Amino acid sequence: MASTDIIAATTSSVTAATVNNTSTSSSSSSSDSTGVDGSTIAGNFQTFLTLLTTQLQNQNPLDPLDTNQFTEQLVQFAQVEQQLKQNEQLASLVSMEKTAQSTAALAFVGQSVTVDGQTAALKNGAATWNFQVPKPINATVTITNSTGQTVYTGSFAMDTGQQAFNWDGRDNTGTLWPDGNYTMSITGKDASGQTVSVPTEVEGLVDSVDMTQTPPVLSMGGQDYTIDKIKRVVRPGA
Repeated sequence: MASTDIIAATTSSVTAATVNNTSTSSSSSSSDSTGVDGSTIAGNFQTFLTLLTTQLQNQNPLDPLDTNQFTEQLVQFAQVEQQLKQNEQLASLVSMEKTAQSTAALAFVGQSVTVDGQTAALKNGAATWNFQVPKPINATVTITNSTGQTVYTGSFAMDTGQQAFNWDGRDNTGTLWPDGNYTMSITGKDASGQTVSVPTEVEGLVDSVDMTQTPPVLSMGGQDYTIDKIKRVVRPGA
């Protein structure tokens, strides 16, 4: 009886410590999966199994111990261990996804791409915008510089379909503007006078990629774009 009492008392003490440790670990896992000491959880789990087995082997046959609480603790430990493994797997998947995004972004460096946007770089007297016209319209094209000053306006009749506007860098007086970033907007009206929205795209060379951002950011003509903004990759000379 003395031996059984000692074992029971010891188990009760360790079980209480185990409950506290499990609660603490579960809380830590919820708030920050990287802050949980998995080796401690695993060690306590093995200790618990050893004590449980020892107590069951030395229990009084005439007064068997209630193992319900041990079963509950066993389930709790198993759940915590499973959660830790899930957190590790999720962290691994996130890391793999970030690596894949970075690899994909690097492939765009030096490539000519088309992205949604209104701002294009004027270089050597040439800037190009692409846009899709949904229906025949009469459109007013306005180009402004980086300070918002209007440098060019023009009216055009546009048919349905993919269009391109090539600007030679000259304003309405024929003055050539310096290289830099310029923004174009299109105001269109159909035959009934209804306003028609015409979103624009810009084409340029990807200069660099910032992989410290999530997701990675591509730099093109001084403007930053994420990969999801890319509409097309254009082959040189196409």
